[in-house]
Amino acid sequence: MSATRKEGARLRSIGNLDIIRRFTWEISSINMYLEELRQFWARTLGISGPQWLILMAISDLDKDDGVPVNVVSKLLHVDPSFVTTQSKLLEKKGLLRRRPSPTDARVVRLSLVEKTQKHIASLNEQYKTIREFVFQEFDENELTEFTGKLATLKTRLEKACVRISLDY
Repeated sequence: MSATRKEGARLRSIGNLDIIRRFTWEISSINMYLEELRQFWARTLGISGPQWLILMAISDLDKDDGVPVNVVSKLLHVDPSFVTTQSKLLEKKGLLRRRPSPTDARVVRLSLVEKTQKHIASLNEQYKTIREFVFQEFDENELTEFTGKLATLKTRLEKACVRISLDY
């Protein structure tokens, strides 16, 4: 390879690193804004952002028979003990119900109480307005493709974290 071609390849590589850095910072900023929104919604119930995420996970996953703690923890990428601890606090506040699975008493199933369901429903109009504003630049196909690419990126990052943890 000629010196000019090598220099061109090196510059493209550096350029890609700049794009990757920018992408990483953009994702980090998006996460901060999502956290700000979580905190806003959480305050409406007097709970923390992570507790709000637990309620939203249950709301999204529950099909009328509750959601196992481990399913919520996998979705949120947190340890099941964290979901157990937080769900006990949320139960004390009267926001969710914890009950053993009818088929395996070791499994705790989480479900929202009616009061919490109504509260979340009351926020739907605000949420819809924000969602429409945020995603107005994407049509359904673009959003589907973008979400798929993000899912691929998440999977590869997860594998990279496993590799790094095995090295240390």
